[in-house]
Amino acid sequence: MKRMHVHLGVDDLEKSIRFYSALFAAEPSVRHDDYAKWQLDDPRVNFAISTRGKGAGLDHLGIQAESEAELEELGARLAQADVAVMPQKNASCCYAKSDKYWTLDPQGVAWESFHTLGSIPVYGADSASQPRTEKTACCAPALRQTA
Repeated sequence: MKRMHVHLGVDDLEKSIRFYSALFAAEPSVRHDDYAKWQLDDPRVNFAISTRGKGAGLDHLGIQAESEAELEELGARLAQADVAVMPQKNASCCYAKSDKYWTLDPQGVAWESFHTLGSIPVYGADSASQPRTEKTACCAPALRQTA
């Protein structure tokens, strides 16, 4: 079963953690100095916040697959949508190692379809293949809008 993913950029991580912990009636399942994540079952969402984005507000949306087969199904669906799709295998980002497909919707909102393979101790380590800056909340590759 898939899970919705939302990543927001925030200005004040501690204040935002207090707010979302109260809203979700749960503490974050992952917490670092620049990032927090709630893996919730009600609602079924992977909700992440960080201070690493381009600013406060929506950074990207996504769908978290629970298996490689679910991820490949999502990748096949995106291929039919007539948009540019960027695969990433064994990506190290957001304190996790994952296989991913990135795309932009027609409005330019970044979408990340991913299957998490495990956790890692650093925010992101994909600088060799995908240069990162401090203004990138997640390790999204550069994508261009297609006609």
